[in-house]
Amino acid sequence: MNATPQLVARLDARVDAMHEEAVAFLRELVRVPTDTPPGNNAPHAERAATLLEAMGYAVERHPVPAAEVEAAGLVSLTNLIVRRRFGPGPVVALNAHGDVVPPGEGWTKPPYEGAVEGGKMYGRGVAVSKSDFATYAFALRALEAAAKDVNAPLRGTVELHFTYDEEYGGELGPAWLLRHGLTKPDLAIGAGFSYAIVTAHNGCLQLEVTVHGRAAHAAMPATGVDALQAAVRILEAIYAQNAIYAKRRSTVPGIESPTLNVGRIEGGTNTNVVPAKVVLKLDRRIIPEEDAGVVESELREVIARAAAQTPGVRTEVRRLMLARPLAPLPGHEQLVEALARHAQRVFGEPVAATATPLYTDARLYGEAGVPIVLYGAGPRTILEANAKRADENLVLEDLRRATKVVAATLADVLAG
Repeated sequence: MNATPQLVARLDARVDAMHEEAVAFLRELVRVPTDTPPGNNAPHAERAATLLEAMGYAVERHPVPAAEVEAAGLVSLTNLIVRRRFGPGPVVALNAHGDVVPPGEGWTKPPYEGAVEGGKMYGRGVAVSKSDFATYAFALRALEAAAKDVNAPLRGTVELHFTYDEEYGGELGPAWLLRHGLTKPDLAIGAGFSYAIVTAHNGCLQLEVTVHGRAAHAAMPATGVDALQAAVRILEAIYAQNAIYAKRRSTVPGIESPTLNVGRIEGGTNTNVVPAKVVLKLDRRIIPEEDAGVVESELREVIARAAAQTPGVRTEVRRLMLARPLAPLPGHEQLVEALARHAQRVFGEPVAATATPLYTDARLYGEAGVPIVLYGAGPRTILEANAKRADENLVLEDLRRATKVVAATLADVLAG
C-alpha cells in the first residue's frame, strides 16, 4: 500500500517549512570535527544527540568500550539510536556515519565552518555523510507532522542509526549495534546520493605487508639484506595482478572489475643505510561475484612468491580490514520501487537503481540479513561533491529534495 496523495503533499510542505532548520542542523554537525584518524568522535555524537533531543527525540547513547575503541586504533566512539514507534509493523533503519577523513590541503573555504555560498554548503563531511543526519532526521520529523496533519495512520517503527567508524570499516558502528542486539530492523536505507539508488557495492580488503631485511652500511651493501629491493619485487608482482583483474568483469551494472592499489609505503632509516624494514599498505577492491576469503588467499600467495626471490627476507602480512561486497537481498525491491517513484516525482527525472565500486557500512546490514539500499542527499557523483577532497560541498536543494523522497518512501512502507 502507498501513502495517500494528501499525505505526500503534506510531507512535501512540511519538508519545505523545515528546510532552513535542516540547513542549520547540518551546519552545527559540520562544525564539530570528526577526523578519523585519530577518531575522537564521541564529542560529535554528544552534539548530535543534543540537537536531536532539542527536536523532542529520545536519544539512546551507546558508547563503545574504551578497550575496543583503542584496539581499533580510534580514540572515542558513541553510536546513537533514535526510535519512533508508530505501532505494530516493519522496522526501518536509516543509517549515516559521522566520521570523516581529515581535510587535507587545498581548501578555499574553512573545512569546519559550514559556509554557504551559491546554494552550496562547504565543509568536511557535508556530503559524506553528515548531510544524511539531516536528511533522515528531518524526513522523520516531516513524517510525524504530516501524518498528524491529515490524520493518516502509520504502522511500524523508524530508527535513526548514527554511527562513527565507517572510515575504519564499521565494525564498531552498525556491526557493533547489530551484534549486541541493540537493533533488529526489517529494512534499512544507508547514506547515499540523490541521483541514484545503490543496491550493491564492492568489498575491500586492506593488507599491511612488512618486509624485514638486514641493515648495512651503504658502503658495504652486500653485508645486508635490502628490504626495499624485496619490496620492489613484491610491488611489481602485486601490480601485475591488475592486468589479471581487468579480465574479471562484474555483471552488476555500475561495477566493472577488481582493482588493487598500494596507498602507503614507509621504510628505511637514512640515505647511507641499506633498509632493514619496509611497510606497504594496499587496498584490493572485491567485486560482488568474488569470494573474499579466496581473494585474500590468492593475494597472500602472490606476496609470498615475490618475497621468496630475495634470500634472507622475511615478510609479515596483516589484515587491516575486510569489507565484504553488498549484494541485494529479497525485500529490497520495496525500497527501490518507492524511492525511484518519489525521486522521479521530486527531481523530475528518472533515478535508477545501480551499484558502486565503493564499499560502505550498508554491507553490515546485508550480512545481518537486512535488505538495504543507499539513498540520501548529494550530487550525481563523488567527484562533484569533492568528497574526501578539498572544498567538499553539498547542493542544499538536493538536501531538500532528498528529504522529501525519503519521507515519502517511509510513508509508503509504514502505510502498508
